[in-house]
Amino acid sequence: MKDARGEAAEIGLRGHARRFHIGLRRPDNWIELLRYCTVGASGYIVNLVVFKIALDYMPYLVAFTVAFVIAATSNFVWNRLWAFRVTHGVPHHQYARFLTVSLVALVFDLCTLAFLVEEVGMAKLPAAAIAIVIATPVSFLGNKLWSFR
Repeated sequence: MKDARGEAAEIGLRGHARRFHIGLRRPDNWIELLRYCTVGASGYIVNLVVFKIALDYMPYLVAFTVAFVIAATSNFVWNRLWAFRVTHGVPHHQYARFLTVSLVALVFDLCTLAFLVEEVGMAKLPAAAIAIVIATPVSFLGNKLWSFR
């Protein structure tokens, strides 16, 4: 059975669940996710390099925050131009949304980093690398659904 847009209607799925299911089957969404991950990988490297350098000059949570802001700014530019290919909207409004999503991810990152360093006893750089990976899904969903919609 087809709906008004010609999409296959899924029996038992309604609203957001149906949209999510349809979205999973669209190849362009997977390509967009791959581009987002590529940008994220470059930001991951920028974040860790800046963090490593900044550790020599400031406490680790401040160093992580500085590194995160630099990497997030780079990611915004590349996500807007390449991953999500956004040509509409006002860039500084999107940047404000992007930073809001990034701040939520940063809080999650900092809590994870502090836990891994203080409670688990991990070294700071590997703990930062793990914290970034754990926060990535939060960042992707926030940016896809709000910053670059």
